[in-house]
Amino acid sequence: MQPRNMSMSGVVDLAAVKAAGEAKAKAEQARAEAARQGGSAAVHPSALVIDVDEAGFERDVLQRSAEVPLVLDFWAEWCEPCKQLGPLLERLAVEYNGRFLLAKIDVDANQMLMQQFGIQGIPAVFAVVAGQALPLFQGAVPEAQIRETLDQLIQIGEERFGLTGIAVDADASKGAPAVERQVVGPYDALLEAALSALDAGDLAGAVQAYKNVLADDPAHPEAKLGLAQAELLARVQDLDPGVVRKNAAENPADVTAQIAAADLDLVGGHVQDAFGRLVETVRRTAGEDRDAARLRLLELFEVIGAEDPRVTAARQALARVLF
Repeated sequence: MQPRNMSMSGVVDLAAVKAAGEAKAKAEQARAEAARQGGSAAVHPSALVIDVDEAGFERDVLQRSAEVPLVLDFWAEWCEPCKQLGPLLERLAVEYNGRFLLAKIDVDANQMLMQQFGIQGIPAVFAVVAGQALPLFQGAVPEAQIRETLDQLIQIGEERFGLTGIAVDADASKGAPAVERQVVGPYDALLEAALSALDAGDLAGAVQAYKNVLADDPAHPEAKLGLAQAELLARVQDLDPGVVRKNAAENPADVTAQIAAADLDLVGGHVQDAFGRLVETVRRTAGEDRDAARLRLLELFEVIGAEDPRVTAARQALARVLF
């Protein structure tokens, strides 16, 4: 079985305009047919997480991806990181309330799918949108980065393919266990300690103080912003700007050099240059190099803030090079 519109060479290529156009047309046809038949019924929250095997991949993933993005979690019982990532993805699937479906694939029982996706290690997470696949990340990833990736995936699904998700039974959701943010605070002392550390030039201390807040409240906005800024400053404090920029100019294919230059761009106030450099690096790379550039770009988005129009423009540019 070969999933349609997929390059199974290890990294799935979604850049082909023709393939994207065909996928969008198929998605529109599928939605039109569903509307003609009275539309799709609302699903129970428990249906937002499904187990998928090779026999049902066509029906459960490729066909359903015409109405909602599918996030594929490749896992195994013996994989310890999978036991941490799996429950987190399941919780987020319920929290996102039908904006994506989570499909769990046991690699021990589905070796062919593992080979077709070119997976070298688990956990590995992919997305399938309108019949096309996209590698998201591999290994244990912080929740904040997973949320960024999911938000970007949903935005792409809406803007490029018109996928608005599926309806979830509101009455059933009321009876489902609530997904609540556990807030332990206040955090005034920790945040003040972080600011004092920054003033003293103790970047490591500031980073740790912000992490202490986020350990209790992973979504705390001030701590997320502060951590992103402190980590950026820590990365550039020992860099020689002249050397970094010379390396980046002479080695455009060196992802590490481009990432370091982008950090310096941002610290110097050249926000659009930093974003543009990393978007271009994502465009011309693949595999781990592409993922490294993409993840650093998401980290820099945190420094500027999601509401900034420059972040919005860069997200759209990133979506274009990924798809």
